[in-house]
Amino acid sequence: MMQLVKRSYAGVMHTIANLSPMEKLAENARNSDEYGWRRWSASLLAIHDIERMIALGLPWWNVAATREVAEFLRARPKARVFEYGAGASTIWLARHAASVVSVEHHAEWHQRLTKEVAHFPHIQLLHRALEGDGYIGAIDAAEGPFDLIVVDGRRRTECLAHAIPHLAPGGIILLDDSGRSRYRSAIETCGLKERRHFGRSYCVPYPDFTSLLYG
Repeated sequence: MMQLVKRSYAGVMHTIANLSPMEKLAENARNSDEYGWRRWSASLLAIHDIERMIALGLPWWNVAATREVAEFLRARPKARVFEYGAGASTIWLARHAASVVSVEHHAEWHQRLTKEVAHFPHIQLLHRALEGDGYIGAIDAAEGPFDLIVVDGRRRTECLAHAIPHLAPGGIILLDDSGRSRYRSAIETCGLKERRHFGRSYCVPYPDFTSLLYG
């Protein structure tokens, strides 16, 4: 039921986004404060529209968490990132980090993203099936350790546990949608210190959670 509501909402937003006044709003928003209300408002019209999200230069995370990650990466110009679950965030990360390895399970989505990441030679986009250990274990074959690990795809509790040994000293793990009850136990017992952001989040009209986990 919830997925049907989300799809319906996204369809309405896309229809509105294609209206001329809204296209002008999105164009103006690209030059506005990344964390301000204008850019956030434009992101509501870009839900499930990766081209619009890339043009806005945004990931689909909590706004305050995004700012904190940007500041973290700004202080580490050679930062290396691993990401579970590719999307507009992959491009955002590539604009803020020295290298990004991202793994995606959905073949069609991976193919669609391939053309987007082609403009960024420091992105390595992997495709691994969810079944077995290929997806979770993709980080094992990557050249770690990583300053930032993003857990924003499937099997998040397993990915979180598997990612921790690959975290560089002083690094952080971002786990999105961290308000969901099925993630709370894994977060609270992982041994990392949580900074849990709740509030305005890109693409959605309601407040949402993103957690940053520090060693």
